[in-house]
Amino acid sequence: MKVEEIRVCVIRVGGTNCDAETKRAFDELGVKADINHLNEIVKKASLLDYNALVFPGGFSYGDYVRAGAILAKGTLTKLRHDLKMFVEEGRPILGICNGFQVLVEAGLLPAFEGISEYPEATLATNIPIGYNCRWTYLKHENSGRCLFTQKIPKGNVLRIPVAHAEGRFLFSKENEDRYLRKLYDNDQLVFRYCNKEGEYAEGEFPVNPNGAFHDIAGICDPTGTVFGLMPHPERAFYGWQLPDWTKTENMPTYGDGKLVFESMVEYLKSRF
Repeated sequence: MKVEEIRVCVIRVGGTNCDAETKRAFDELGVKADINHLNEIVKKASLLDYNALVFPGGFSYGDYVRAGAILAKGTLTKLRHDLKMFVEEGRPILGICNGFQVLVEAGLLPAFEGISEYPEATLATNIPIGYNCRWTYLKHENSGRCLFTQKIPKGNVLRIPVAHAEGRFLFSKENEDRYLRKLYDNDQLVFRYCNKEGEYAEGEFPVNPNGAFHDIAGICDPTGTVFGLMPHPERAFYGWQLPDWTKTENMPTYGDGKLVFESMVEYLKSRF
């Protein structure tokens, strides 16, 4: 498939606030990205007209009940068949921040045995409590399963910002050890919070900005085609978005976030 033939659907609803930045990242790579309200997809178009799906960041429906819960249930109610087809056909699904919360609430992540009826994890209130917006370092843990990080060597450290109040990735206490082992065994662990040198945060704030279990910042499903992360790669796409760009003598053209979108596009070019 040629780049200009790739079509990406960016879903928005009330409270979504990162759809334009996400679309811009795809536009930069020559991909056709459409921003569609969930109801537009249901009434006027078909999700299966698209090669990839993105749930961007924001605070969908005000994050009432739990972050991402209402959008997750609404999407499952209206598009369950299409989502199932996406997974079965290997069409990429990306969830950024609030989108990650949606994918977990919808059972699309971690999806150890396929799409789960009930959430197998949660993204809980930050510790320390409160909205946290800061630049973080992420260590790439994946060995190749996740299609969204195929352009990133394992062990590389990326700098990408977070902006959330409920980003603390957790498993239930009784399942912590077993599910963490599954993440490793299935090569589903993608990003962990670390410092600039790549040393894990070990839960310490602010290196781990939300208290996430095992410093988890992003995971994929067993197929590697569904990926969720709390940090915002679309906010680290260009060099001028970096926090220290004015102090850099030779400002880079792009930031580390570009690698996530590039990896997805390369997969689509070769897969379809």
